[in-house]
Amino acid sequence: MHDYLLNDEGRKIKAEAREFTRWVPKQMILDMDKDIIRFPKEFLQEAGRRNLMGCRYPKKWGGRGLDWAATCAVMEEVGTVGYIFACTFGVGAELVCDAIVLHGTDAQKEKYVRPLLEGKIFAAECLTEPRGGSDFFGTSTIAEDKGDYFLLNGQKRFIVGAEGADYFLVYAKTDPEAEPHKALTCFIVDRGPGVKTEYLYGLMGCRGGGTGRLVFKDVEVPKENIVGKLNGAYAVFNTMMIPERLGTSAMTIGAARPALDIATKYSSRRKAFGVPINMFQGVGFQVAEAAMLLDASRSIVYTTAMAVDKGQDARQIRRSVSQTKKFVTESCQKIAHNAMQVMGGIGYTNVFPVERIVRDLRLASIWTGTNEVMAHIIATEWYREYTQADKASAARDMEDVADESEAPFEKIYE
Repeated sequence: MHDYLLNDEGRKIKAEAREFTRWVPKQMILDMDKDIIRFPKEFLQEAGRRNLMGCRYPKKWGGRGLDWAATCAVMEEVGTVGYIFACTFGVGAELVCDAIVLHGTDAQKEKYVRPLLEGKIFAAECLTEPRGGSDFFGTSTIAEDKGDYFLLNGQKRFIVGAEGADYFLVYAKTDPEAEPHKALTCFIVDRGPGVKTEYLYGLMGCRGGGTGRLVFKDVEVPKENIVGKLNGAYAVFNTMMIPERLGTSAMTIGAARPALDIATKYSSRRKAFGVPINMFQGVGFQVAEAAMLLDASRSIVYTTAMAVDKGQDARQIRRSVSQTKKFVTESCQKIAHNAMQVMGGIGYTNVFPVERIVRDLRLASIWTGTNEVMAHIIATEWYREYTQADKASAARDMEDVADESEAPFEKIYE
C-alpha cells in the first residue's frame, strides 16, 4: 500500500529483502526462540552476502547509497521472520555502523564498517548499565587516559550481541569533573583481553540474540578507536537516536504483520455457527482495527523517514522519531493482541506463531528508550515549538471564538 513512496531502487531492495526472508530456514527461527542458537551468525552472513545491511550508507563503505525510506522497507521485511532477527540485523548495521559512518575516521570505516556490512564480523552497542538505562549520562563505566591508550573499566547490560559480537560501541566517562554532556566518549572496543560476557539473560521473547551483561576489566583501548571527539559522545548519541527509534519502528511493523496475516487467514477458514467467523463483527472489527493500525504505522514511519532524508530541523526530527517509535510500537502490540483474540485459545498455543510474536513484541515499547521517555521528549519538544513559534506566520488563534470568550473573571490561570 505504501510502495508508491519508494523509488525504483527502494522497491528493488524491498523485493530482495523479501526473498531473503524466504531463505531463512524454519528450524533457524525455532532454534532462535529456544536459545539453541545463541547468536544468528549464519543469518547475518547471508544478509551481508546479499548486500542488504546498511543500504543507506555510501557504496564506498559497502552500502548502496539508498535513502531512509528504502531502509525502512528492508527493516520491515526482515522483521517478518522474527523480531530478534531484525534486532541483530539493525544493532550492527543500523546503529553501530551509523555512528562510525557519521562520526568515525576512514580507517575505522574500512576496518569496522565494510566487513560488518559484508557479514564477516559482528557488532553490538553498549549503552545500558546495571544502575541505569534511560539515564544515559549517569554512566559509571570509566575510561582513563594512559597516554597511548585508554584503560576501560565498567559493565553494560541487556546488550544484544554480548554473545557473538566481535566488537562493541561503548560509551564511557572520560572526564568525571565535566558537566554530563561533556563527560563521555564513544569508543570502538574489540573483543579481547578484559572483555567478558558475564551473564546471558533468560528472556520472555526475542531470544537467540546473545543478550547479556558485559564486563570490561582493564581493557586497553587505542586512542584511534575513539568515535568522534574526546568527551564528544553526546553528538554521537544524538545522531544514533534516529536509527535506534526509526529503525525500531520499521522492524516492529514487520514483526506484527504476520500476526495479522495469520489471523486474517484463520478467521476466513474457521467456522462457527455454520459460517466463517470473519462474518461476525466481533471478529471482523478487530481485524479491521489491526489493518488500520498497520497502515497508520507505515504512514508515520515513511513520513518521518522522508523528513530525515530532507534534513528537517533536528529538534523537530527528535520529536518525530520519538512519537513514531511510541505510536508504532504500541499500535503493533495492539495488532498482535487483536490477532490472538481473533484466534481464541489456539492462538495462545505454539500451534501458531502468534504467541511468539506477542512475546517478542513486548520488547518494542521498552528498548531503544522506553515509551515513557518518548512521551517526555514529545511533550518537551511540543511545548518548545509552541512557545517559539513565529506568531506572524502561525495559524489563526481560535481561543476567542466562543460566545463567552470575554466573560470577566472566568479565565483563571493562577
